[in-house]
Amino acid sequence: MSPLPAAVGGLLAETKESGFADISVPAWAWLATLGLIVVLLMLDILVLHRKPKVLKTRRAVMETLMWVAFGVAFGVSIIVGFGAKAGGEYFSGYLIEYSLSIDNVFVWALIFTFFAVPALYQHRVLFWGIFGALVLRAMFIFAGVALITKFEWILYIFGAFLIYTAIKLLRGQDEEINPEESLAFRLVKRVVPSTPDLDGQKLFTKINGKRLATPLFAVLVLVETTDVLFAVDSVPAVLAVSREQFIVFTSNAFAILGLRALYFLLADLHARFTYLQQGLAIILGFVGIKMIIHKWLEISGPVSLIVIGVVLVVAIVASLKLGPPGEPDDDIDLVEPDRRLPE
Repeated sequence: MSPLPAAVGGLLAETKESGFADISVPAWAWLATLGLIVVLLMLDILVLHRKPKVLKTRRAVMETLMWVAFGVAFGVSIIVGFGAKAGGEYFSGYLIEYSLSIDNVFVWALIFTFFAVPALYQHRVLFWGIFGALVLRAMFIFAGVALITKFEWILYIFGAFLIYTAIKLLRGQDEEINPEESLAFRLVKRVVPSTPDLDGQKLFTKINGKRLATPLFAVLVLVETTDVLFAVDSVPAVLAVSREQFIVFTSNAFAILGLRALYFLLADLHARFTYLQQGLAIILGFVGIKMIIHKWLEISGPVSLIVIGVVLVVAIVASLKLGPPGEPDDDIDLVEPDRRLPE
């Protein structure tokens, strides 16, 4: 390796014996990254969506492209600061998380439709949902990396679980979700004093001097619960392409940040993505196999990135070309009248 200034050379990625990037991330880089994420969240809530609004398709497209641009720019900065191997792992993790999160988007649409949440208030619920998801994902990631570091055999469990999930998806055995029967929803209704009436986009309101949770709070809890369920798949999947906490966390974080705009863009197009589930199943199966065979055959980062990218492109193109033509899913309507939610 050619000599570089210490300030840059200390950031370059080396290669572990396992084939994964091994980087040393200084404290200032962690702080700068967390600061950037906070700034982006504040930009979203205080500037782009300070007032409740229904995100039209054109605006949703622009915001989705904006968030993808942020994610790509951060990936480029990883390549510059830590090397191509680290950058490849970031982009592989980003693609895995972003693609698996599309199913999460459709579940959010189901929850909002089931509880008749007006489109005007959905973005605020998703903002806090994304904020909570970032915290929960960080906990999952640090715990996962710590477990793998101490007990390498847990990779085989993660890999087997991902293959099992892939087989279920291929067989069309994705579980039906009834939000009202969710344990989290029932606990909220039982434990938290609530009102069945909305108060704008507030999660809590005061009635007769008593602080009560609005229905949006229960919906938020459901959104967070579904993210935990999806993280059980996506975090082990990303750990198949990188073992660095910084890379795994940032690839998750920048993918998750763009999900609100992606929701308003895709939520009513579920029926058109006919082959997406099969594509996600192939990705999960691939990373599961990668985990299990890592001792005997190491699949490089660039190969993983190419496989994931090709599968996604083929699934999307096949859905658009061969899927059922015509109308968006009639069961999902982002714009609902402002009314009471089910008690």
